[in-house]
Amino acid sequence: MAERLAGGNIAIALIGNTIPTGAILVVLITIFRPVSGAHFNPAVTLSFALRREITPWAAMLYVAAQVFGGIVGVLTAHIMFDNPLIDPLTTNRTGIGQWVGEFVATFGLVGTILCCLKARADFVPMAVGLYITAAY
Repeated sequence: MAERLAGGNIAIALIGNTIPTGAILVVLITIFRPVSGAHFNPAVTLSFALRREITPWAAMLYVAAQVFGGIVGVLTAHIMFDNPLIDPLTTNRTGIGQWVGEFVATFGLVGTILCCLKARADFVPMAVGLYITAAY
């Protein structure tokens, strides 16, 4: 949608995706942290399971909810922006650069969360929102 609104200006489209993503993460983490720990990413859930801060059963339930939520979120966005519900991928997103980038981004996200929890737990929502904004 940002690309449509930006009229072909890729830089504006990127900003149009980046700022709202970082901002809504701050809001969602603030709201859901007391309820579920705000686990939106399976890598975050896995890190908490490995640290034995959540049970394996809870981790499996979180991951199932994350997958379900991701699917519902995509379908909702498609409805909101008048796209077909099933919109097949047309851009090949793979290769060593993609995988290294995903690893670095995930490592940074988990590191941000764990370090903030130790240093200043109340800052986690803002730190994650800023990290994701910067990672874009």
